[in-house]
Amino acid sequence: MAKKSEYHEIIITGFGGQGIILAGNILGKSATLFEKKNATLIQSYGPEARGGSCVAQVVVSEENIEYPYVENPSVLICMSQEGFDKNISKLIKGGSLFTDSGLVETEKKRIPKGTKAYSIPATGFAEEMGVKMMANIIMLGFMAAVTKLVTYDGLKKAVATSVPKGTEEKNLAGLERGYHYGMDMKPKKT
Repeated sequence: MAKKSEYHEIIITGFGGQGIILAGNILGKSATLFEKKNATLIQSYGPEARGGSCVAQVVVSEENIEYPYVENPSVLICMSQEGFDKNISKLIKGGSLFTDSGLVETEKKRIPKGTKAYSIPATGFAEEMGVKMMANIIMLGFMAAVTKLVTYDGLKKAVATSVPKGTEEKNLAGLERGYHYGMDMKPKKT
């Protein structure tokens, strides 16, 4: 198994229709195709597709990945309250938590001590930009700026080749907005 610093388990969670699986796919694509790392993606949905619980488990490593399931995420991205409630206890000590501030209410007592907590109004930004459905892309840019898990350039290429034709320009603008928002972000202490 890869050294701890080269091996990252990520959970992206929200509800069906937010592009959670697409976000996981874009993250993995950025790592594998544009940064020459290894990545896996495991996806799961609640019983109802749109509006139900949705989770993308992504593992990114510079070495071979022997087990594709996320057991100890160092990064947790929550785009719904239900996703936060179900997954916050899985985040490792010292991990990074990313939430959509318009959709997720965090309670300090529930966030593991030592967590680096970051929040962005991703859905609000997407609505301002005229495409509510790109909150996932804004969140990816934000996470990448803070964690440096993947490069902005790699993520930009992955977004451009993954989103529906005709939406590339808007999605890239959303990615840029999230990335710039995260550039100077300082974590909340827990």
